[in-house]
Amino acid sequence: MVPPSAIDVEAISDTTSIVFPDPLTVNGVSSRRAKAGMLNGGVAASTNSDLFKSPTNRTKPKAKRWDHKLSVESASRQPPSIKGLAKHLRNPGLINLGGGLPSSDYFPIERLDIKIPTVEGGFSEQQTRDSGAVWKTGKHDVAEGKGAYDLSIALNYGQGSGSAQLLRFVTEHTEIVHNPPYQDWRCILSVGNTSAMDMALRMFTQRGDYILAEEYAFATAIETAAPMGVNIVGIAMDDEGLLPESMDEILSKWDTHARRGSKPSILYTVPTGHNPTGATQSLERRRKVYKVAQKHDIYILEDEPYYYLQMQKYTGPNAADVPPPASHQDFLKALVPSLLSLDTDGRVFRMDSFSKVIAPGTRTGWITASEQIINKVQQHNEASVQNPSGISQLMLYKLLDENWGHGGYLEWLIHLRLEYTGRRDTIVYAAEKYLPRQVISWNPPAAGMFLWMKIDWHQHPQAQTKGVDTIEKDILEACIERGVLVIPGSWFRSERDVGQDLFFRATFAAAASDKMDEAIRRFGEVIREAFLIE
Repeated sequence: MVPPSAIDVEAISDTTSIVFPDPLTVNGVSSRRAKAGMLNGGVAASTNSDLFKSPTNRTKPKAKRWDHKLSVESASRQPPSIKGLAKHLRNPGLINLGGGLPSSDYFPIERLDIKIPTVEGGFSEQQTRDSGAVWKTGKHDVAEGKGAYDLSIALNYGQGSGSAQLLRFVTEHTEIVHNPPYQDWRCILSVGNTSAMDMALRMFTQRGDYILAEEYAFATAIETAAPMGVNIVGIAMDDEGLLPESMDEILSKWDTHARRGSKPSILYTVPTGHNPTGATQSLERRRKVYKVAQKHDIYILEDEPYYYLQMQKYTGPNAADVPPPASHQDFLKALVPSLLSLDTDGRVFRMDSFSKVIAPGTRTGWITASEQIINKVQQHNEASVQNPSGISQLMLYKLLDENWGHGGYLEWLIHLRLEYTGRRDTIVYAAEKYLPRQVISWNPPAAGMFLWMKIDWHQHPQAQTKGVDTIEKDILEACIERGVLVIPGSWFRSERDVGQDLFFRATFAAAASDKMDEAIRRFGEVIREAFLIE
């Protein structure tokens, strides 16, 4: 494959065969909440997304059933007997001597104060210090009529769905942004996408199975699958990510005897700002991938931690910047439509996370899939992680719901879009200054955190005797000696013994501009010395 190019995408919904009456908008949330009445989200409150979706979803077709995709482990799971009684906790006058919920009298945290940026004051660290708002949460705010979520709830046990308070927000957000084109979609909170991926593999695979993924894939996903005995087949890529033609060919020509395994039934993909390549699938590419999935009855794991790190079009060091989105609607239109938004069958298991857009330490994300699958996820949650940290859920609720609201959250995402555009531009400018184009190539990514650089190792003076893996190792060691860390591309190969290209991945997510410039200069020196370039 070649390094990904920055693509100029306009987000137009592809679900033309279905009419969506009055889709939910940012401005429509408050009126719909008012009609729904007060949120009842007490300790271990039973909840699900159907309580928070627009009535218009009822006009959509239902998802397909996926019983034939479930593993023995997942198919065997049943709802927890004791937690199933939680729906009765809201009954007036009920005295609970059932579940082992400790009294909040013994939670040694009386109040939690957090200072957060406001939309009006600005989002930078300095602006937050100067004009940020302090939001206070007491132990008994709900009982005292001061709020809908407090420490007595957040610090106690919860349901596998996550709290009703935060689930309401992510359900509304999902409908605003993606508006899944089938009726019985639901969201459920997760402990981030790595946990969600682990759960998905347990739900949909057995030891010895094969799954599909890009030929270069997220290293942790590969490392999660390996000890489960799940094999990954790499799909060829170009500058827009996985090639649907390659995917179709692999599936059409699958030889069960030669592979010693059944034909894959699962695709794992990172469509936006792909890790490690930075590639972003265009709308047309996503349509084609989905059609191949329908043809071969493939269930899709859509891993999208970088979805909101889609950037402005790269214009070069001496060109004028592209104007930022002028409104929330302009911002949403600038996003490439998700596979979830094209999913008429309910065959997409979408994994979202706050890790890249709020903070990875929250360990909070959410999954969107059909009701059948979300019910299985909840049963898995109840017997494993249960739900994200109550403190994380409470902080996110205070930030996203009570303070920013949906409009403010979109303003924050627009802020991140512009910040990451600047970071991307910095590292690409440095590459243009310092890297020898005779042997190294790259393209400005359209989303994500990574610059993917291809090195023509055949031009190395010792190419015939050393080979690609040794040259890669030598370059990595020389980089570390020179004081710069980049990641070898071979570490991301889906099939470890397949691939004769040489890549390195650099991230522009955290280092300061001057440090990024210096790091790329050092990397350029290493390449020049290795290839004897003046």
